[in-house]
Amino acid sequence: MTSTKSAGAAARPHRWAAGAGRVVAGTTLLTAVTLLPWLSGTDPALTVLRARSADQDPTPAQLAAVREQLGLDEGPFTHLARWLGGLPRGDAGTSWVSGEPVLPQVASAFAVSTTLMLGALVVTLVVAALVSARTLRLGSRQEPPPGRPGTGAAFLAALPKFLLAALLATVFGVWLGWFPSSGWAGPASMVLPALALGVPSGAMIGGLVDQSLPAAFTEPWVRTWHACGFRPGRIALRALRGTVAGVLPQFLPTVVALVGGAVAVEKVFNIPGLGRLALDAAIAQDLPPLQTATLALALLGVAAGLLVQALRHALLGPALRDGGLAAPRRSAVRPPRSTRWVAGLCALTLLALVVAGSLRDPLHVDTAARLLPPSAAHPLGTDALGRDLLARLGHGALRTASLALAVTAVSVVAGLLLGLAGRVAAGLTEVMSTLPAVLVGLLTTAVAGPSVWGAAAAVCLVGWTPYAAQTAALSEQERASGHVLASISCGAGPTHLLRRHLLPAVLPAVLRNALLRLPTAVLVLASLGFLGLGEQPPTPEWGRLLAENQPYLELAPWTVLGSAGALVLLSVLAMSGAALGRRKA
Repeated sequence: MTSTKSAGAAARPHRWAAGAGRVVAGTTLLTAVTLLPWLSGTDPALTVLRARSADQDPTPAQLAAVREQLGLDEGPFTHLARWLGGLPRGDAGTSWVSGEPVLPQVASAFAVSTTLMLGALVVTLVVAALVSARTLRLGSRQEPPPGRPGTGAAFLAALPKFLLAALLATVFGVWLGWFPSSGWAGPASMVLPALALGVPSGAMIGGLVDQSLPAAFTEPWVRTWHACGFRPGRIALRALRGTVAGVLPQFLPTVVALVGGAVAVEKVFNIPGLGRLALDAAIAQDLPPLQTATLALALLGVAAGLLVQALRHALLGPALRDGGLAAPRRSAVRPPRSTRWVAGLCALTLLALVVAGSLRDPLHVDTAARLLPPSAAHPLGTDALGRDLLARLGHGALRTASLALAVTAVSVVAGLLLGLAGRVAAGLTEVMSTLPAVLVGLLTTAVAGPSVWGAAAAVCLVGWTPYAAQTAALSEQERASGHVLASISCGAGPTHLLRRHLLPAVLPAVLRNALLRLPTAVLVLASLGFLGLGEQPPTPEWGRLLAENQPYLELAPWTVLGSAGALVLLSVLAMSGAALGRRKA
């Protein structure tokens, strides 16, 4: 009883720190959003007036009337204080563009996005179970696990959500007519969007579980349970319980973020969700709905973070609190030789595409060769302007890969530093995990203007959350293990614990996670470039090739096959590298 009370007393400062972090993060975020019209470099009255009436040449009197009506001359902080003061009364203000109350709009969009998120969560769990089922079955029967994730999982994880959404809408909505291809009219409208969002997320989560299971099955208790005659199913559940506890924080930035980050999918299916509402409000500089949507996303992130934390503690039990966790073991499973062959084949294929494309002109326009199918003259076909797709793929490879690697490296370093801070940074992680990268891109563009580096900064500002959540979870489990407590009792200081215990336990798993998410960084950068916030045309870039050719998917599917295939090859190469890295770790 005494140890329990002391543990609870020691945890109170951490809870206060986490709560303070949530308040500070939410306040900073809302303040930054409020400053958007004043930072954008354009007259907010002009933007709002154009959104209202599409008038391109308003008079100074009209602009002055709009400024007076909206109170723009009073400054951002007066507006923020007035908006916050109305929230306790259920008043979130009125839209600057439509003049309608904001709260009903945001509540309706939040309900739609939350329903869609729950459907995507079901799909995510099913796909993750299928991806990790083989390793779970073999490990529970004391058979050697495969040692590498399947190529199918890498393919699914690399699928661009907006491209998958367009494909599902075309095949199952338009051609077959099984489900609605547009709108939000009932449960049937949720099927295709949930699949588009949940399949790549499930492959990502399943890949993380699949990589963590072999280490769980090499722990001593597994041999003991087999010797005692426990059934494989019970052993599988026990191993899965500990493994899921380490992967569970990834649900926060991967699944919960779908509420605000599913803008492209919402546009494809014409769904009135919260992410689309926030994006439209940010583009129109319609501040009241943008502030309210941002607050709803932040509150959702905090609630989901608390739920994930409670589930982790329920799975790990009092051992996490009392320091009774067993020392984690590194995976002793050696990846099969085929993993190296797969990695080599993917690398050679990508190299061949890059070299062949680099010998061609990516900017040559031939209007007589628009949307030509693959041929000897154009191995990957041509786009809507008659440009050679192989040339654009080859010339965009170095820029795409280097920028994605740089963004991922910065995100990993930031995630490690904030994750090792523990509960202090937990609130910031929860708040930022649900924020759409597009909205952050609009904020950075308002300050620095549209550029590839502004888009990279926007991705870094939200891209660190998966690594911070994973680092915090793994370091918490490591600190609760017996060998760390023994080191502390022997006088080990913080530097020794960090260098000898925490980093060796955390860093390999975080780096494997970064490899799995590398194609995702490419796609997020592409979505920002497509909206005019990042890489500008006619610069060739893989993700931009996908985005600008997506409207021609039904008419000329080859326009997206090259860049999509390159992303799949990159994803398989990354997953193979993660499997090889697991053995070295």
